[in-house]
Amino acid sequence: MKQCFVSTCICLAALGSMTLNTHSSEAPAAGTNVVTLDALVSGVMEKNPELKFYQAEMAAARAGARNAGRLAAPELDTTVGHKRARDDINRFSGEGMAWSVALRQPIEWPGRLGLRKAIANRDVALAELGLARFRTALLSRIRSLGYELIVAQQRAAAGRAVAERFRELRQVLVARDPAGLTPLLETRVIEASGVKAEHTAAEAEHDVEHLTIQINYLGGQAPATPLRLAETTPQFHPAPALEILYTAAASNNFELRLRVAEFEQQGFKVALARNERFPSFNVGPFFSEENASDRERIVGLAVSFPIPVWQNNRSKVEVANARRAQAEAALESARRQVERDVTDIWHEYEHARSVLAKWRPDAIEHFREAAETADRHYRLGAVPVATYIELQRHYIEAVEALLEARKEALEAAQQLELLTGLPAPLASTIAKEENR
Repeated sequence: MKQCFVSTCICLAALGSMTLNTHSSEAPAAGTNVVTLDALVSGVMEKNPELKFYQAEMAAARAGARNAGRLAAPELDTTVGHKRARDDINRFSGEGMAWSVALRQPIEWPGRLGLRKAIANRDVALAELGLARFRTALLSRIRSLGYELIVAQQRAAAGRAVAERFRELRQVLVARDPAGLTPLLETRVIEASGVKAEHTAAEAEHDVEHLTIQINYLGGQAPATPLRLAETTPQFHPAPALEILYTAAASNNFELRLRVAEFEQQGFKVALARNERFPSFNVGPFFSEENASDRERIVGLAVSFPIPVWQNNRSKVEVANARRAQAEAALESARRQVERDVTDIWHEYEHARSVLAKWRPDAIEHFREAAETADRHYRLGAVPVATYIELQRHYIEAVEALLEARKEALEAAQQLELLTGLPAPLASTIAKEENR
């Protein structure tokens, strides 16, 4: 009779453990809204404070471009004085006011304003590329952190479920007060495994908090703002051939486009340095009047320019040529580096896809069911303690391995998209409810 009562208690405890584990792994924290990954990305992109820096850089570049093509403002030159005239022969003298006014317009050498305008336009293009690159990198960073948070949530749920099983099982074993060496050793093994499981769960929960803080920082939120993402299942598509990726990177890669714009800008700077060998000059009308013994008026056209006319700026031209050579070398180096990175990440992505292809889509669910089954049957005495502990440990390890493989594949896909600017994403995420 006593044995039947104990068996009934153990079964009730097992059912209670399964109910608790189910709620702990699926129910979000109180007061936390569950959002999808796409909604998170949209919200952070709208509220990211660092975008304001690049937008201000764009405004500054456009203002500089507007001013670069304008002529310098005209200069107004006036003089006012007193004049005294004396004729020693006729013994005649007179005095009066003398004044003059001149309007001068600085004139640049032909072609110089166009070169300065072209250089300023390249500054605008560089600012636009910088803003676009930051947006793309921020989008990739948010998606990566978001999926890392989803992975951390799943790891924390699995670790906490195993830790709760060990804790409840230890309570049941202690309540039974088993006699003999073997039951005592089994209890100690369960306790030791529970300590390890508790530590693993605590680490996973800290990862959730750490990733939440990073995402809140990117979205301009308070660090302690709660966040929970809906579970998603990533779908990975085959990557195009390497030659196609090289071609796409040559025209879409932000780093290469920046280097090309810098190289073109340095070419304009070389032409400007050569053009500046010829000086600018001032031209404009002038008028002067003197009232002494008689009134004299002079009207004319004045032209002024520096001396010597031919400016020797050979050193400036040499510096511009050297900078252009550096920009050309940087462009060639960037091309080789992009091809290297595309090749490396392409192989990484394909390897990750091949690993994931060997897993069943519902592998995590099967591992969880096996761990729960082992827990239930161990409490009933049908499974030895070694099998029970191994199943719980391998459940956590298998979940972590599968989630890590998915995360690596997703990161590789995003890096390929960032390097090549592919229009169609290599990886898409499907919400758990939609997947079902």
